[in-house]
Amino acid sequence: MANYTGPKVKLSRRVGVPIADNPKHTTKRQLNPPGIHGFRGRRLRDYGVRLNEKQKLRYHYNVLEKQFRRYLHEAGRARGNTGQVLMLILEQRLDNVIRRLGWARTIWAARQIVSHGHVLVNGRKTDRPSYGIQVGDNITLKEPIHKLIRENMESQPGHQVPGWLNFDPSTLTGNAVTAPTTDQIPFDVNMNLIIEFYR
Repeated sequence: MANYTGPKVKLSRRVGVPIADNPKHTTKRQLNPPGIHGFRGRRLRDYGVRLNEKQKLRYHYNVLEKQFRRYLHEAGRARGNTGQVLMLILEQRLDNVIRRLGWARTIWAARQIVSHGHVLVNGRKTDRPSYGIQVGDNITLKEPIHKLIRENMESQPGHQVPGWLNFDPSTLTGNAVTAPTTDQIPFDVNMNLIIEFYR
């Protein structure tokens, strides 16, 4: 399946917000457009504002357009607020859960760990980054990758595991205690603009 493999900081620059918690993305210099004065061109119109908001969310979760549309359709058919349901679906993706546990520094590193077959969900090898984690699922890692995971965790000393996940650092196991709530998602985006974009 196609996946963006170019420079990731360019994505943060394009949408104007850091899409990863990596210092490369969060420095002010990286978020400014290139050029001596950081000229941004014309002001965005309504369509551009909505498109930009949608791209922020897509880049943050490393999801392709076709996948994103499918998730939106699924969220629209579910009970409750479409925007909130969409955020929960994206937040419970396996690659994102690996990132939230602090086992990988970025969503791209988390995706690689999953797709290389290092992750076990309820004791079964799961190599699909889009796998949806449910409440009660137990996530463990194969022994050969433990050293790398511990190095990743040491490189993020201030990382906070969200309250909807339970994590045991001694055995490197995690499990979903509850479904995530919108206030536990550390990425700010206007879901109304995204829903309006597709109408």
